[in-house]
Amino acid sequence: MLVTGGAGFVGSHVAEAHLELGDRVWVLDDLSSGSVVNVPPGAEFVEMDVADPEARRFVRDGGFHLINHHAAQIDVRVSVADPITDARVNIAGLINVLEGAREAGTARIVFVSSGGVVYGEPGEFPTPETAPKRPVSPYGVSKLAGEHYLGYYRQVHGMQYVALRYSNVYGPRQDPSGEAGVVAIFSNRLLRSEPLVIYGDGEQLRDYVYVKDVARANVLAAAMPLEDAPGIDARAYNVGTGDPTSVNTLAEVLEDVAGVRVGRVHRDARPGESRRSHLSTARLRARGWSPGFTLREGLRRTFEHIASTRPAVVA
Repeated sequence: MLVTGGAGFVGSHVAEAHLELGDRVWVLDDLSSGSVVNVPPGAEFVEMDVADPEARRFVRDGGFHLINHHAAQIDVRVSVADPITDARVNIAGLINVLEGAREAGTARIVFVSSGGVVYGEPGEFPTPETAPKRPVSPYGVSKLAGEHYLGYYRQVHGMQYVALRYSNVYGPRQDPSGEAGVVAIFSNRLLRSEPLVIYGDGEQLRDYVYVKDVARANVLAAAMPLEDAPGIDARAYNVGTGDPTSVNTLAEVLEDVAGVRVGRVHRDARPGESRRSHLSTARLRARGWSPGFTLREGLRRTFEHIASTRPAVVA
């Protein structure tokens, strides 16, 4: 099987999970945000841009039975500043892979969508898959467009797929410079004994899910029976805990885990930031999946990983 974006944060954990099952795994990544260090031992690594015509030929000639598509431009801010690049990676890159998969007769695609952006500002919490889709950024539009393209390939070419709509994923290997990397950002500030920077009042609610639980959801999606029903929501599954956590609570639990108190610095709220986002995971739970890590345990493992891979704290 092939994991595009498998040198990245979540993709590398998915590749690792499939290797543990005994699958032969290839990783395709252009290393624009991932790192070859993240590629798990035993995986075959290919450095390549998903939007490059060569990637289509690689997918076609590889004849992969399963493709897990994690390769993406994932920063909302980048999508707003440069929507063309966002569309090149997230739409053209996906189509490039799908064309190669179509030519190869790939049996299934697992596609990473986003529960945090495709629903926009939802009116129902926890938000189900059937909620209206109202993306408010080019990134959200591109992820939703990806689901519609997959629906087309299923209807016209018979290609089977599952779309996983992630909430806020955290865990080892997360990039602290990324937009969604608040856990890594806070952990690094704790290790440097620097105050935690919180935008707004810190009562924004998010659904934080540990990366190992997300990897298990991907493994399940790779093999579970699929519904023969119309519409993109029939093939979409939210991946989260269903439990909202405020940024303030996240900071408190991380401080407990780290065993230090560094204080807070509040700055102006970010324009356009949603106040609340958490997903209903009833559909995925009905398939036998549930989160295996509490927030405290996931944060403890993440903090310990970051601490073990960072230089010693400088006074």
